[in-house]
Amino acid sequence: MSSQDFTAIITVDQTPEEAFAAINNVRGWWSEEIEGGTDKIGEEFKYRFKDVHRCKMKITELIPSKKVAWRVLENYFSFTEDKTEWTGTKLNFEIRKNGDKTEIQFTHLGLVPKYECYDVCSDAWGAYINGSLRNLIAKGEGQPNPKEK
Repeated sequence: MSSQDFTAIITVDQTPEEAFAAINNVRGWWSEEIEGGTDKIGEEFKYRFKDVHRCKMKITELIPSKKVAWRVLENYFSFTEDKTEWTGTKLNFEIRKNGDKTEIQFTHLGLVPKYECYDVCSDAWGAYINGSLRNLIAKGEGQPNPKEK
């Protein structure tokens, strides 16, 4: 049976070490509006996008050059009936060599089509992973949400 969890896979020319470093630079590809540490196991950080989305993540796994995992401790959406849809879900970044390239598989475990936010969230993750994270790894510059003025 295939999983319905949202998954995006990108391939880059850079090394697994470079990909791992970029994933942990959350301010460089997801949002400049991050509070807290993002690169040590057990750390918690908060993400905010205007008054639309807020969440609190805990780093649950860090295997250098291989895997990064977060658990959603708290979540708030302004646009869904169930404001906490992501709470308890997990996000995995799995990194592996593929020939002379590096493959990153992002999976948001628990983000499934039955969720009210699925279309918006899967579109957003697609843009962050396929665009911003890929560019941070490949070109050294992502397109994170800017800090609010």
